[in-house]
Amino acid sequence: MSFTIYPAIDMRGGKCVRLLQGDYDKETVYGDSPFEMAKTFAEAGADWIHMVDLDGARDGRRVNDTYVIQAASDLKAKVQIGGGIRSEEDIAHYLENGISRVIIGSIAVSNPEFAEKMVRKYPGQIAIGIDAKNGYVATHGWLSTSEVRAVELGKRFADAGAEIFIFTDIATDGMLSGPNVEAIQQMAEETGKSVIASGGVSRLEDLSALQKLLSSGVSGAIVGKALYEGRFTVSEALKAVSE
Repeated sequence: MSFTIYPAIDMRGGKCVRLLQGDYDKETVYGDSPFEMAKTFAEAGADWIHMVDLDGARDGRRVNDTYVIQAASDLKAKVQIGGGIRSEEDIAHYLENGISRVIIGSIAVSNPEFAEKMVRKYPGQIAIGIDAKNGYVATHGWLSTSEVRAVELGKRFADAGAEIFIFTDIATDGMLSGPNVEAIQQMAEETGKSVIASGGVSRLEDLSALQKLLSSGVSGAIVGKALYEGRFTVSEALKAVSE
């Protein structure tokens, strides 16, 4: 198994943006076209693109799905999408339109029985997104924190058949302060499944540190702000984890 780099595109109002620690009031716009950004990443060699519908995450419905579907249909890279996915109709909408993987997050806490059913119905095509704040799961675009421990949620869904988790430590997201390696490794080891790390990657050394956890189950990293701020390029990231 190789370590996968997932360049991230967060969409809000049809633009590419980044939020600081998930705060909708702390937004930076990095591009006017999510599709063009995805195309740039794909042409740089990315095998996967990670897209998030921030409007959808907050409003609980699909908002920016046209950009996601365009990327999936027109680019060679595979696409995974999260944000605003609350029903089987949402999941089917994306999978039937060429998206390779759908991420469900908030609903895994609010309606775990439904989420487990989806994991079983669409094996390998559903990732469970677990966003943690001080070890507890945050939901609804990170606007609220639940009383569910992140690791316990991971173990529940691993038992239900989930194979892929995306783990974000909100404290590190958008901060360029380095990932919470310890928490990421714990999630991988406790679930025994594939975990994609999200949040905090600021330099190539962070990717190398995460890649060393491949044997523990850490299979990839989502990279956002570091790319937009020019800390390194997609091709440099790919090279760093291939060596």
